[in-house]
Amino acid sequence: MADRVYVTRLIPEAGLELVRQCCDTRVWEGEVPPPREVMMREVAEVDGLLALLTDRIDAEVMDAGKRLRVISNYAVGYDNIDVPAATQRGIVVGNTPGVLTETTADLAFSLLMAAARRIAEGDRYTRAGKWQTWGPKLFLGYDLHHATLGLVGMGRIGSEMAKRANGFDMRVLYYDPVRRQDLEGSLGVIYVSFDTLLRESDFISLHTPLTEQTRHLIGAPELAKMKLTAILVNSSRGPVVDQQALYEALRDGVIAGAGLDVFEVEPIPQDDPLLTLDNVTVVPHVGSASHATRDKMARMAAENLIAGLQGKLPPNCVNPEAWQQK
Repeated sequence: MADRVYVTRLIPEAGLELVRQCCDTRVWEGEVPPPREVMMREVAEVDGLLALLTDRIDAEVMDAGKRLRVISNYAVGYDNIDVPAATQRGIVVGNTPGVLTETTADLAFSLLMAAARRIAEGDRYTRAGKWQTWGPKLFLGYDLHHATLGLVGMGRIGSEMAKRANGFDMRVLYYDPVRRQDLEGSLGVIYVSFDTLLRESDFISLHTPLTEQTRHLIGAPELAKMKLTAILVNSSRGPVVDQQALYEALRDGVIAGAGLDVFEVEPIPQDDPLLTLDNVTVVPHVGSASHATRDKMARMAAENLIAGLQGKLPPNCVNPEAWQQK
């Protein structure tokens, strides 16, 4: 009898077909995540779960899945999953690291450029028929070339951002709990304190996981330390930034602008005051959204799921100790 699995959204066929070939597969085909009651009902009958970052997989869900042996997350991050609870229950958890690094860095740098040169504002202005003539002060923005970029986090994506910044002859500062002296030489980045990065950077881009230590890492005190002309980019996790404090800082001119791919609540509510501001560029959590990358993620998620069901260590396992218990 084939293992039974539940897939919480329609992922690209590159991965979904792999799962269907070897498992009895049920898929939630709605555009939004399955309701909690649906998740609880479905997980009760499956051996494996292929979930998305938008699915909260906690101890209650795991206990409902009495046969559950593996959870494969279609994402590099896994803060939606209670990993200690999974480990305690001998459930292996997989993710999709590495494959989306360059694509996400492309998006983050695109946001940086769009916010600096006010691309989204200009687009709205032009479409609204407001453009009358070339003007010497029309949509003045900020140069990237020779400016200072501050990177909070020097992991895979932070390193790729540094490479892109080098192409613009930017001075690159970074702060990370772990100093990366190897990258300082190869990428020409400069290690500084968090406060120094806030004070000296023209652009600040966040590339840190969401932990209790990084939640609201950027709040009102940090925003007040930035330059009045600074632009903040967040493509990591929404709660790394205190969104209300960011709104107030953008509204009051404490910083010049922001480019955001992630938000404290997703999707961002249409009545969120942040959306009333012209000096923020927003996109709907599309950091990894290229055809090639999403296909690769689907295959990786499928391979993690299938390996776990076959009693093997998933190629990308975040809690190998759970597998070792078996």
